[in-house]
Amino acid sequence: MSIDLTLHQRRRAPSGSELQGIPWLRHLSPAERERIMPDLVVGDAMPGDHVCRYGRAPTYWFGVVDGLLKMSTDGADGQSMTYTGLPSGGWFGEGTAIKKEPYRYNVQALRASTVAGLPVAGFHWLLDHSIGFNRFVMNQLNERLGQFIAAREIDRINNPDVRVARSLASLFNPVLYPGVGEVLRITQQELAYLVGLSRQRVNVALRSLEEAGSIRIEYGGLRVLNLDALRQAR
Repeated sequence: MSIDLTLHQRRRAPSGSELQGIPWLRHLSPAERERIMPDLVVGDAMPGDHVCRYGRAPTYWFGVVDGLLKMSTDGADGQSMTYTGLPSGGWFGEGTAIKKEPYRYNVQALRASTVAGLPVAGFHWLLDHSIGFNRFVMNQLNERLGQFIAAREIDRINNPDVRVARSLASLFNPVLYPGVGEVLRITQQELAYLVGLSRQRVNVALRSLEEAGSIRIEYGGLRVLNLDALRQAR
């Protein structure tokens, strides 16, 4: 694989195991899967690669097969606002794909990640033909609305421990990110990028949350022990 190629140029057909990691496929009928699966592609994103760029028209509906992405915007003052992290199993941009409007955010890979894409035409075909797919997308939109409302609240929180707790809770959403489970594979530096704090301050917050029994720090990631405590942190 050449890193000189764009993510789009590095696209390929998904493997069998990668297809198993696409949550909405199980909501389709056999005929719908047969119709849509040849359209699916995956690409191997390197750290820093843009999956979506602000102002670009959508060509795919995207999902994270494996890895971690960041959704953010850059303000007029040069400050970046992170809306959310996008871990394994998460699909995003359905609102943009439905309206076929330019992206209002950037999505970048924080680490080497495998990203899946369904062409917008295939996305709309499923909306027109699949009840199961419509239910999946409706649940996505409902959860996403709640997530962005929470993100705005988190952005106004000055307590670093609470910011970290709430941000972690959003990454353990079982509807939006079914591939995460109870263990989130994330480094303290990656979490720092998402939360907008230094790695050292994130480390202090994680130790505090561990002492409170909300999480357990494990090799290469974090295990959630009390999701409600993370969501209700004050």
